[in-house]
Amino acid sequence: MVIKVFLASSSGSTAIKKKQQDVVGFLEALKVDYTQLDIACNEENRMWMRQNVPVDKKPTNGIPLPPQIFNEDSYCGDYDTFFDAKEDNSVYAFLGLPPPPGSKEAEQAAKVLGVENGTPAEEPKADGSVDASAEVPVEERNGDAHGEEEQAADEEEVEGEGEGGEEEDVADEETAGDEALAEEEEEAVEETDEANAQEEDEQEEADEDREEEAE
Repeated sequence: MVIKVFLASSSGSTAIKKKQQDVVGFLEALKVDYTQLDIACNEENRMWMRQNVPVDKKPTNGIPLPPQIFNEDSYCGDYDTFFDAKEDNSVYAFLGLPPPPGSKEAEQAAKVLGVENGTPAEEPKADGSVDASAEVPVEERNGDAHGEEEQAADEEEVEGEGEGGEEEDVADEETAGDEALAEEEEEAVEETDEANAQEEDEQEEADEDREEEAE
């Protein structure tokens, strides 16, 4: 893409000469490739410029004055619009060119793109690093921390319930063991009582037999 600057090399207007010098000097400072097309010495250039300036951009008399700026065949603007773009740090956008990396215009474009995409651009620190926390709103960071606290509390509650359940299981097992031991003791007592009763019966029968023999 070639930037075309239409100017008049032999203009008698001091204002026009100054405007032409401002445009050319600024383009050279930005190291933008451009071509000067003289309308004073070349009738073809003058006719092409007049025909390709949009109607709504022409002055009341219909004759546009230099300097007029084009990107190939696309109209960029006149001196006034160029000056406004320079004040807004948007000359590359005015010319239809991509801004070079690291330029103010490139940084502004990145911020605008970030806002449109919903992700604000990161602001570099003094040392050139970027604060990662700037990417996440404070409310969201606090929400994450609160969520982690609630999750930790839930886990502790679950662990507490698990420990309580284990204690209850141990208590149930001990109770069941005590009941079984009591039953065994009762059975042993009953067996002892039965054995004693049987011995008493046998002793009585033996005594009766001896008494009968004595008679």
